[in-house]
Amino acid sequence: MEGRVGSGRGLEGAVGPVAGVATIQQKGFNRAHAVGWGLLVLAGLIAPFLVYPVFVMKVLCFALFAAAFNLLLGYTGLLSFGHAAFLGWAGYITGHTVKVMGLPPELGMLAGTAFATLLGYIFGSLAIRRSGIYFAMITLALAQMMYFLALQFPFTGGEDGLQGVPRGTLLGIVDLSQMMNMYFFVLAVFLFGFWVIYRTIHSPFGQVLKAIRENEPRAISLGYDVDKFKLMAFVLSAALSGLAGSTKTLVFQLASLTDVHWHMSGEVVLMTLLGGMGTVFGPVVGATVLVTLQNYGAELGEWVTVLTGAIFVICVLAFRRGIVGELEALYRRSGISIR
Repeated sequence: MEGRVGSGRGLEGAVGPVAGVATIQQKGFNRAHAVGWGLLVLAGLIAPFLVYPVFVMKVLCFALFAAAFNLLLGYTGLLSFGHAAFLGWAGYITGHTVKVMGLPPELGMLAGTAFATLLGYIFGSLAIRRSGIYFAMITLALAQMMYFLALQFPFTGGEDGLQGVPRGTLLGIVDLSQMMNMYFFVLAVFLFGFWVIYRTIHSPFGQVLKAIRENEPRAISLGYDVDKFKLMAFVLSAALSGLAGSTKTLVFQLASLTDVHWHMSGEVVLMTLLGGMGTVFGPVVGATVLVTLQNYGAELGEWVTVLTGAIFVICVLAFRRGIVGELEALYRRSGISIR
């Protein structure tokens, strides 16, 4: 018995330092995330005074879209090629309710987000029973159906899109036609959506999603209803994508077929991979890089597509974890803790 007690103490002594190191590393990463949040908020506050506000609002909309997509791909392991449907159709619903029905912008955005949520539930219910390339192809097929509906329905404006969407007055108080008012509203929407994603990732629900991504059979053996968790992740991702689409429509006062096309689904994949799949801030960085490249490289014409493709190839070959993923790996190797 005395020998067992001694061995138990030895095990405790061996585990103690390991647990202590893990705790220190976790605290370090928590502080790193706190620093990341601080920089994100600071950059959002000063950006409109340094750069054209509409450009920054576009970056924020796509950053939220990419972060929502990353919740599904990076943390659940599901590759969807249909997320453009949620972005685009939420924009159409928001534009129609605000322009035609005369609803205030907050109700228009709620309507667009609710429609994207419902659409996500339908898509998810049909697709989650498949995996891999089959899952991706089902989402692509469903999204293409929604694209052709957007092309045919009269209220969407067809190829001309839904133009002249008024920004309106938020809560009957804030005039969103004023540029800075609109900017800080978009910033608030982005921070709210990003906070929801952050809390989801670091909740017990998020840990189950990671378990499904890493080893789905093991998650099933532990008693988790994997299909239920996948569906919940898909619906949440669709809802936040819809929130991004609704916001984008108010920013540009336009809802167009570009947002529903499968090219948009491909772009959000590129943003996520470029910034760092499965990282918290990676999609934000990826969206910023890609939108900046498209905006300031527009004078290159078709060559901007070639340049984007070249950057993507270099990233995949040399920085497989993405920009933020490589920085995190460098941080781990350095052994530097943030205190």
